Amino acid sequence: MKRREFIRQLAGATVAAWPIAARAQQQALPAIGFLNSASPGPFASRVRAFHQGLGEAGFVEGRNVAVEYRWVEGNYDQAPIMMRDLIDRRVAVVAAFGPPVAKVAKDAAGTIPIVFLTGDDPVQAGLVASLNRPGGNITGVVTLNAELAPKRLELLRELMPGATSVGLLINPSRPNAEILVRDMAAAARTLLLEPHVLHASTDPGFDTAFGKAVQDKIGGVVIATDVFFNSRNKQLGELSARQGVPTIFQFREFAAGGGLVSYAASNTDTYRQVGAYVGRVLKGEKPSDLPVVQPAKFDLILNLKTAKALGLTIPATLAARATEVIE
Repeated sequence: MKRREFIRQLAGATVAAWPIAARAQQQALPAIGFLNSASPGPFASRVRAFHQGLGEAGFVEGRNVAVEYRWVEGNYDQAPIMMRDLIDRRVAVVAAFGPPVAKVAKDAAGTIPIVFLTGDDPVQAGLVASLNRPGGNITGVVTLNAELAPKRLELLRELMPGATSVGLLINPSRPNAEILVRDMAAAARTLLLEPHVLHASTDPGFDTAFGKAVQDKIGGVVIATDVFFNSRNKQLGELSARQGVPTIFQFREFAAGGGLVSYAASNTDTYRQVGAYVGRVLKGEKPSDLPVVQPAKFDLILNLKTAKALGLTIPATLAARATEVIE
């Protein structure tokens, strides 16, 4: 074989091997299983916050860690299938976002470490033994969304000082719905508001519930935390604006869509905290030694345009406490 032809063939073989070498290098990186109950589109800022947390621990996707993204998009029957796929890919740790997928991850992971983000009480849900000593191979971050329901009532009351009644929008198929209704109704009565329970578990159910709120001249509506509601927070904001009903929910997208106010633990900060914990686990810390993190930052979003359309004046003291005022 001529020397020139040999060199050409050797070069071609080397170039052809590059993708294989690159794939081998990528596969050699420790992998994170990212299992989220929602859809990727509205969550871009939260994914960036997750990466920020990883960066705080010294990890950068594509450089020294890989991330396998799985989005359940509300189809919870797919969560076990996606979790099994992550296990088959031998991920080093699973970040599970949302109560249903956190439970799926815990049930299926075996010895794989899990870092969760949940709005439910993780002790009552059976995820951890206690907040300070999680036990097992799981820890995470809790948003306290259900516990913030009385605070949302107070905020709505502050915006509607003359109201005498309030609607409590509940998904009746939600686990422990009766307990949630009981607690929210008791909090409403404490504020001298007559509670009216509204039910919705389907998209048409929203129209029925808001129609009843208008018909019964209910002063405003507090939307309870729920996985189904979470995936339709923008739709709920638009509907409440159309119907002219003062409402409060948890996500910024709800207020941006036309809802009067939203209040919850900072989504970006909780995702950052999950990323930081995942990084610490990758460095060798045991989840059982990492206490469940409770939120330190909260977002209060006010929609000034909606307030004006409803004839409401946002008190200066409330505006001063707001994280953001949408005009």
